[in-house]
Order: sequence, then C-alpha cells, then structure tokens
Amino acid sequence: MNATQLLHNLGQSIWLDNITRDLLNTGALKRYIDELSVTGLTSNPTIFDHAIKNSGTYNASIAAQLQRGKSGEDLFFELALDDITRAADQFRPIWDKTNGVDGWVSLEVSPMLAHDTDSTLREARDLYARAGRPNLFIKIPGTKEGAPAIEEAIFAGIPVNVTLLFSREQYLAAAEAFVRGIERRIDAGLNPNVGSVASLFVSRWDAAVAAKAPEALRNRLGIAVAMRTYAAYRTLLDSPRWQRVYNAGARPQRLLWASTGTKDPKASDILYVKALAAPFTVNTMPEATLTALAGHTELGSILPADGGECEEVLGEFVKAGIDIDALASQLQDEGAKAFVKSWAELMQVIESKSAAIRKTAQVA
Repeated sequence: MNATQLLHNLGQSIWLDNITRDLLNTGALKRYIDELSVTGLTSNPTIFDHAIKNSGTYNASIAAQLQRGKSGEDLFFELALDDITRAADQFRPIWDKTNGVDGWVSLEVSPMLAHDTDSTLREARDLYARAGRPNLFIKIPGTKEGAPAIEEAIFAGIPVNVTLLFSREQYLAAAEAFVRGIERRIDAGLNPNVGSVASLFVSRWDAAVAAKAPEALRNRLGIAVAMRTYAAYRTLLDSPRWQRVYNAGARPQRLLWASTGTKDPKASDILYVKALAAPFTVNTMPEATLTALAGHTELGSILPADGGECEEVLGEFVKAGIDIDALASQLQDEGAKAFVKSWAELMQVIESKSAAIRKTAQVA
C-alpha cells in the first residue's frame, strides 16, 4: 500500500494544489482520484498564471470569450470557472458520499481585493453563484480586512477556504470569523452547515529563515508553527463554544496544510507531508509532492494533539534571533503581494494572448 492510501486511511484528506486544462483533458486528474486517493483540489492566481501561460489549450476559449466581448479579469474568470466547475463535477461523487466533508475545489477572489472587505465579499458572492456548484470553496485571504468578509460570506451560506494564514494567531482570527458567521446563521434560524477550511502555509517559513537559522534548526520552523497551530485547532474543536454550534448542525472548519512542497533540495521530498500527518485535516500538495508520496510505503508517527515539542523548537528560533510574530505578519504580507504579482502577470498573459488571437482573426 502506498503512502497516499495510508494517509487517506489515517483520516487526512489529500488535495491537489494545481489545476490545468491539460489535467482535465488528459484524464490525469481522474487518475489521481482513482489511484492516489486525491479527494479535492485548490487553485490560486499563480497556478492559473502558469497554466494559461504555458498551454495553448486555452486559446479557443479565449477566442470565444473575446467574441462575447469579454476581456481582462472578466475573461479570466470565465476560463477559471470552466476549469473549476469541470473539476468540481469530478469530485462531486466524493462530496456526495462524504456528506460534504470532502470533494471540494477552491477558487480565489482577485488578490487585488485582499485589503478590501466589501469588494471581497461582493466577488465571493458573484463567483459562487456563477459556478453553481455546492462543492466550491471561495478562497478569501485571512488578512485583517479579510476577516469580516469571511464572517459575512459564511453567514450568507458561501463555503470559504481561508487562505494566506501563517501562524496560530492568524488561524485563530480566521476560526473566530467562521464561528461568528455560523452563530449568526443559528440565531437567524438558518441551516448552520456551511463548509470551510483554514489554510496554514508551511514551507515558506523555512525558506524565509534558511540563511539565518542554525544548521540544527534547518527546516524545522514551518513544522513547529504548524504543530502549534494544530494544538490550538484541537483545543478549539473541544471547546464548549464550538461544540454548541456543531450540536446545532454546523460542520467543523478543518485545518488545511498548504505550501507543503519541499523547497530545500537537501531535504526529504515528503518532509512536510510526513511530519504533518493527522486525522481530520487536509494536505493540499503540488503534483511533484503527490507523486513523490505515492512512491513511499510508510508515513511515520501521527501529529500529537498537544503540539508535541513545538514550543521548545520555537524557543530555539527565538534564541537565534527570529521574531516569529513579526515574521508571520511579514510572510502574510509577502504572500498577498506575491499573488498580486502573479495576478498582474496573469492579466498580461490574457492580454497578449487576446491580442494575438485578434490579429490572427484579422489576417484570416
């Protein structure tokens, strides 16, 4: 039995952190579902930028959207919704079989809105309605401005994948927004069963301190932060407040490990996957990590509910001069800016491909 099946049997969901039209057209996504226990999928602006830029399979759709008068962001979201809804349909049997626990796909609002609460909520409503799929998460950044949008989206019945979380504190703020939205639905007499995950980014921590941390602490910060966050997650699940809303019919917001591809070429190709194996969580991994995991036949120990030795490890980083709270804020800010950069590049790709298609049409 390969490690993807072992992880699935443990109770951790494996989601693919990628989407391309080629994945859909060639049947590769279906094979991942059937053979590697993949039960969901996530996307982001960087993923779509790479997908559209590096493939000609979108050209016919771009041409069709141009004829409809679409351009820029509007044109992109038509392309993205086509891919995302096709993926959602492939995962729908899993969503049905698990009563909505699994089988989700995720689409992000424009990263240009990361610090604009009202516009984020407006776009979340629009994208969810246009997709018309119950197993779609709308990704909303867990920034200070994102928290009210998360609460309002949950209250409106829109499933949310809270993205760009880097610390226990940022996770707790996202969890608070989720619970407030659920409590408001209960008070309003609405069905409180609205899906959500909270995505904690892991490997970027280690990339950020690679040149600063002692060799003995190499590639240990991201895991320690994740373990600290997992302990807070388990504590919340056991709290009277959360159990009250679950007793009223709500579904727990699951913790999701994001950015779990190994960036250090000297480290194990499944470093973060193996370290963060835990039931009732999600690990969304790039294709290279997924296929690497499939080549293994063991996982190791399960993540301890109390966070294990995370505080001791984090204390060592503090002694080494790493300000963890400041770095968490920095990483979230840098993550938002990186998505904005990818978004700008994506819009340039859309524009250049649109211009080339118009020119070809004129010549013809």
